[in-house]
Amino acid sequence: MPLIPYALTRPFLFGLDPEHAHELTLAAIAKLQNTPAQCLWSQARVQDPLLLAGLKFPNRIGLAAGLDKNGRCIDGLGAMGFGFIEVGTVTPKGQPGNDKPRMFRLPEAQALINRLGFNNEGLASFLANVQRARTFRAAGGLVGLNIGKNAATPIENAADDYLIGLEGVFPHADYVTVNISSPNTKNLRALQSDEALDALLSTLQEKKLKLEAAAKRRVPMFVKIAPDLDEAQVAVIAQTLRNNGIDGVIATNTTISREAVKGMAHADETGGLSGRPVFEASNRVIRLLRAALGSNYPIIGVGGVLSGADAVAKLQAGADVVQIYTGLIYKGPALVSECAAAMARI
Repeated sequence: MPLIPYALTRPFLFGLDPEHAHELTLAAIAKLQNTPAQCLWSQARVQDPLLLAGLKFPNRIGLAAGLDKNGRCIDGLGAMGFGFIEVGTVTPKGQPGNDKPRMFRLPEAQALINRLGFNNEGLASFLANVQRARTFRAAGGLVGLNIGKNAATPIENAADDYLIGLEGVFPHADYVTVNISSPNTKNLRALQSDEALDALLSTLQEKKLKLEAAAKRRVPMFVKIAPDLDEAQVAVIAQTLRNNGIDGVIATNTTISREAVKGMAHADETGGLSGRPVFEASNRVIRLLRAALGSNYPIIGVGGVLSGADAVAKLQAGADVVQIYTGLIYKGPALVSECAAAMARI
């Protein structure tokens, strides 16, 4: 267990603006990681190894992309007991993201709304941070690197940005995630349509195979999709993933639906809703993907996990491993061990 219970620090953090609290926490972790002070939040990793997409996951619980966009805190976050950490989304060029305020808590629903808009320092800074991480990987942890497109890049040229991102992160990634499902970059979700997705993935897969041949090293590539897809759309995406030899899928990103939070403060803010309200929507997409893709296709489940039982429900829906983000903000590091232990028991 962490030396300082999260219940003591959460009231202070929740008294701050959400984005300020986020930045303050990451700055502290970045400064104190790999020092004796890391014991304040570190805990032993639950051992539950799994071979998936050619990778050995130490356990089934991971951190979703978006929390550490610049890859500054891989070792510090990894010390919470994660088996894998995904950082980003990174874009080729640094960008400030959308105007503030752009992150909102909905405590009644154990949820967040964000419209950050891929704010990050750019690929060069991101890769320098990733290369500084050492202890998490030395202990067997896996690191996924999540790539996206710059807001200023026209959607018809999106593949150019993804190719730059793929080539940049490839030497440093255990796996690469192609993020085409954030609702906070204009027109990005249009890349999930059948023709656009097929064109993008065929281009990226061709590049990845060349990189693998040159490096003599295999790096799985996953695609992250939205929860706001109907059955027919999920079926098309599943077939497109198969047709292009994509290694796996991450289901899901945040939702633009507000059905579960109607009437709550901040419910009408633009952006992606995460946390408890997206739990069932993401599970629905996971079930559809598993039915369409068969029993052996790698699926990472994410969305609304706030307990060990929630993590197990993701596995029962068809996921192989599970990621958290909003749950970590509401529940703290103890959630990592709770989820890992619950999934290990089954």
